[in-house]
Amino acid sequence: MDKLTIRPVDLDDVLGISDVLQEIPAAGKRTRPSDPEFVATHYVGHPDQLTCVVAIRDKRILGFQSMKRAVADNPYGVQVGWGIIGTHIRPFAARCGVGRALFQATLKVAKAQGLPAIDATIAASNAEGLAYYTAIGFVDYRSHEGAVCKAYTVG
Repeated sequence: MDKLTIRPVDLDDVLGISDVLQEIPAAGKRTRPSDPEFVATHYVGHPDQLTCVVAIRDKRILGFQSMKRAVADNPYGVQVGWGIIGTHIRPFAARCGVGRALFQATLKVAKAQGLPAIDATIAASNAEGLAYYTAIGFVDYRSHEGAVCKAYTVG
């Protein structure tokens, strides 16, 4: 088995990321779109995107992590200038170090961009997601509409 590789996303990854997202609803952890067009506009080519990295093993995308810069009127109500992070891992690859490896790459970008903090808004019903963000150092700072908002202080 090949080692885990973390690298920036490119347009050739759109179908692989879409495939990752399509596995997650079956595990009851996602309700948002997962089609290639959504992936291309929301994760790969979004105008506020700071980084999107993929984790690959044996030529297969196991997960990805996206971070955008919070702008005015963002859909999460995150403070302008913070990062907004999202992490998506294939269910079979959860709890194998993929998320931690992705976050190390994302955190480097957050530091280079001078972000003061990163927000992770997670469904209150997503126990694994909440545990993941807590394990990598995020702390609860607010909640809204069935979601828990966690923050990571960069620096």
